[in-house]
Amino acid sequence: MTAGALPSAAAARLVALGGVPLVRAGDDLAPIVLAALAHSGETLADGDVLVVTQKIFSKAENRIVPLTTVVPSARAEALAREVNKDARLVELILSESNDVVRAKRDLLIVEHRLGFVSANAGADLSNIEHASDDDAVALLPVDPEGSCARLRAALETRTGVRIAVIMNDSHGRAFRYGVVGVAIGVSGIGALTDMRGVPDLFGRKLRYTEVAVADELAAAASLLMGQADEGRPIVLARGFALPRREGSARELLRPKQQDVFR
Repeated sequence: MTAGALPSAAAARLVALGGVPLVRAGDDLAPIVLAALAHSGETLADGDVLVVTQKIFSKAENRIVPLTTVVPSARAEALAREVNKDARLVELILSESNDVVRAKRDLLIVEHRLGFVSANAGADLSNIEHASDDDAVALLPVDPEGSCARLRAALETRTGVRIAVIMNDSHGRAFRYGVVGVAIGVSGIGALTDMRGVPDLFGRKLRYTEVAVADELAAAASLLMGQADEGRPIVLARGFALPRREGSARELLRPKQQDVFR
């Protein structure tokens, strides 16, 4: 975490890039990003942050699994009956999870192997081309931090500028309706900024405030990306003068022993 006040961003802006094709397994995302920037009349500059949806990382990294290839275990079959889901999908969810947190009809909340708690371990059937009459499921990238770092390095090598990359995903919340974008991978920016000790308007020092800056950028970008057929999986964030360092989305995960709801 980085201590200190967040710099102002009076001229900050977010741009959803157009011209992004359907990504397929094995695609190199760096030229796709650069082509989308050119299509949108933009070029990368020092300090820019690219927020990229996990779905195109998953597609490029061939994390799409046809359900016809999945054989559910006895545990998956039993849990599927409890939560009213396809047992093959439940098998994939279990394979991506450390633990089942909550299970009831139409709801399966798990601790993903990466440490965060979410519905269905991020397994998603939306915005995927299907090669057969059966469904295919997109799983999260194996290493979101590594995926962000590789894309960042490729773009910095090609452009000569210093940027950051955030991978975002849509998560629900236990006590509020609706999904919101969150950061599941980060490279080139701190995910969490510690403002404890910073004075407020009246000189009183903040005692508890930590700002999830990567989540806030991920959520803002999600408004432009959309959730359905918008086709805008990459957002350029510019003018957010945030402290730059090698961060990790794991900074945002509350240790289980500090989780008062589990």
